[in-house]
Amino acid sequence: MKPVTQEADNPLGYQKESKLLINFAVPCIISMLVTALYNIVDQIFIGQGVGMLGNAATNIAFPLSTTCTAIALLLGIGGASNFSLELGAEEEKRAARSAGNAMVLMAIFGLTLFVLVTVFLTPMLKFFGATSDVLPYARTYTRITSIGFPFLIANTAISKLILADGSPKYSMMSMLVGAVINTILDPIFIFGLDMGMAGAALATIIGQIISFCISLRYVFHFRHVKLTRESFHLSQFCCRHIFALGASACFNQIAMTIVQIVMNNTLSYYGAQSVYGGEIPLACAGIITKVNMVFMAIIIGISQGTQPIVGFNYGARKYGRVKKTYLLAVCTATVLSFLAFLCFQIFPRQIISIFGEGSEMYYTFSERYFRIFMFLVIVNGIQPVTSNFFTSIGKSRLGIFMSLTRQIIFLLPLIIIFPLFMGIDGVMYAGPIADAAAAIVCGVFLVRELKELTQKQNQTLAGEAL
Repeated sequence: MKPVTQEADNPLGYQKESKLLINFAVPCIISMLVTALYNIVDQIFIGQGVGMLGNAATNIAFPLSTTCTAIALLLGIGGASNFSLELGAEEEKRAARSAGNAMVLMAIFGLTLFVLVTVFLTPMLKFFGATSDVLPYARTYTRITSIGFPFLIANTAISKLILADGSPKYSMMSMLVGAVINTILDPIFIFGLDMGMAGAALATIIGQIISFCISLRYVFHFRHVKLTRESFHLSQFCCRHIFALGASACFNQIAMTIVQIVMNNTLSYYGAQSVYGGEIPLACAGIITKVNMVFMAIIIGISQGTQPIVGFNYGARKYGRVKKTYLLAVCTATVLSFLAFLCFQIFPRQIISIFGEGSEMYYTFSERYFRIFMFLVIVNGIQPVTSNFFTSIGKSRLGIFMSLTRQIIFLLPLIIIFPLFMGIDGVMYAGPIADAAAAIVCGVFLVRELKELTQKQNQTLAGEAL
């Protein structure tokens, strides 16, 4: 029996890097966009059907969505990275165990989160920054969406394993179907049945459950490994590797969650002291965060699309392909970042208007926030692509550090310190400074790593010549 990694079986080791990146990144982008669309579609219909308080409520509930994504990426990216590295090293049984262990952990984490949110719902939402006016809307929405958390986590994570197994189109379809169903059901439940926040939440979990069922079907049809009962027996060694390799992507989302919670409380506090009041900054910042999620979904999708290519070729010691794949990804991400910069600077009012009407004060704050906070979005493609790159080659600690640079190391302290001197404007100016600092740090470590890859490539070629 020939190894699963021979060229006839796995194109990751020989097909042109640009073609592979397109084949794997596009489904990843769509998969990540689906996660963003679950939030942004709800935000649009809630804004039109419920109003500003509804928009503020989804912003309050948003940290729980990013928590689900964090868990899904921890287990999905961790399991998929280990899967790819083992597959590249021709360790089929160990690759199967990585997939099986990751799926068991998905179930444990998903159910645990559901129970915690159900038990501590109200104090949790208050901690996230809910005002007395916003709390009832946030409670209605979150009580229902929490039912879908186990399905959302499992579906998002399994899609990464499907991708690593070489089925990017199936991975994309499993995520896309749920988003389409959510988009169809939202107006029916919110407007047709007059269910408001509850309708938006119900449409969301129905889409998530259907997507999960599609992903679950693939579990029995992996292309390059065969899952057995033994694959699902939790192994301490395997779980440790999954956590280590998934930590970078997970911490990036956890960082977003922490920053979002601090930012919500900061906006409420300093907004109440400004001419805008507490609710306008909460609603506007929530919309801008969701819009930015669409852009970041594309960037993160590109970075995740590189994972199986980089992981497989690094495991197979094809360092030239590893370096070329990264450079293609980061250049593509930078071009897209420039396009996002143009949109955010030129059309802020038009973008905000999609999410419902508001006062002139509402639009004034939104436009300023968009233009200032997102001013250096042009460099935002570097950090996620670089952090995922280090994770994919097995350097999980460096990947974790990279994932924490923008959100935790720079942005979090700045949104606490700057408002002390600048009021609510301090939150806006913290954004571009954090973006610049994170890009510089990632660039320094990247240059060193690319030099090491070149040296390894030369050594490998010299060894083959002998």
